[in-house]
Amino acid sequence: MSDVKTPSKLEKVLASGHQAVTSECGPPRGSDAGEIRNKAEMIRDHVDAVNITDNQTSVTRLCSLASCIHLKSMGIEPVLQMVVRDRNRIALQSDILGAASFDICNILCLSGDHQAFGDNAQGQNVFDIDSMQLIQTVRRMRDEGRFLGGDEIHRPPRMFVGAAANPFADPFEIRVPRLAKKVAAGAEFIQTQCIYNLEKFEQWMAQARDRGLHEKVAILAGVTPLKSAGMAKYMKNRVPGMDVPDEVVKRMSGVAKEKQAQEGIDICVETIQRLKEVEGVRGFHVMAIEWEQKVPEIVERSGLHPRPELD
Repeated sequence: MSDVKTPSKLEKVLASGHQAVTSECGPPRGSDAGEIRNKAEMIRDHVDAVNITDNQTSVTRLCSLASCIHLKSMGIEPVLQMVVRDRNRIALQSDILGAASFDICNILCLSGDHQAFGDNAQGQNVFDIDSMQLIQTVRRMRDEGRFLGGDEIHRPPRMFVGAAANPFADPFEIRVPRLAKKVAAGAEFIQTQCIYNLEKFEQWMAQARDRGLHEKVAILAGVTPLKSAGMAKYMKNRVPGMDVPDEVVKRMSGVAKEKQAQEGIDICVETIQRLKEVEGVRGFHVMAIEWEQKVPEIVERSGLHPRPELD
C-alpha cells in the first residue's frame, strides 16, 4: 500500500504526540441546518474534530454527510460517521466519494444500531458488507486508488480511517481480539464506548498493550457526562454493552437532584484525568449527548485546553 498523507488535523494532532480531543453532534430531525451549526459552534474551540452521527439509534435524521458539509463550511473539521446498515457497497463508495469531493478527511466506520430500535422498525436493513469490510473499502479506495470492483478512481479519497470499540460488551475475552481485527483491516484511530468502569477499561488497555495494538492505532477513550442519577440507572440497566458500576450510580444518587448534573461533570473530568495517565490512551472522545454546552468546561477542567495549533 502507498503512503498516502491525509489533510486531517486530527491525524496531525495525534502524529505530533498531543492528546487529541474529539466530540460529536447528533443531526436534527428536520432540515434546519442551524441546529447542527449551533451545536458545533459551542465546542469548536475545544476540540480537534467533531463527529456527526449517522441516523443514530436507527432514527431518521438530517444525513451525516450534509451535516459534515455544514461544519466544513464553518471551518470545523468533521468526522463522517458511516454505518453499513442502510447502504450497499455501491452507495457506501459513492458517499465516500461525495465526502471526499468536499475534502472531508475523517471517517468512522460503524455497523449501526438495528432498525428495530428506531422509528422505522419495519425498515429493511442492508449489511451488504460489515464494518470491518467498510474499513478495508476506505483503505483500498485511498491507498490503492481503486473501487471494490477493481476500476481506478480519479482523485481517490484522502481519509483518516477510524472505527469504534466497546471494551465492555460480552464476552469480554473477545474484545481485544476484535480490536486487533479492526486494526488489521486498516483502522488508524479508535473511539471507544463511554467509560464508567475504569478498572475494566484499564484491563482492556493492558491486553491491547500486550498485543502491541496501542502502537498500531490511536485509541481515544470515550466519556459521557451523566446528567442525573436516573440517566446513570437507565444506562446501567437498559443500554446494551454499557457498564456503569454500582458505585457510580450510588455517587450520583447521593447528591441533591439539583446538583446531580454537576456531579456527573465532575465524574467525567476525574475519568479523563485518570485515563490521561494510562499508556496507550492517545486522546478523548467527549460524547455530551444533547449537552454540547458542557464540553468546554469538561475539556478545560481536564487540562486539555487550549488545543494545539499546528501548521
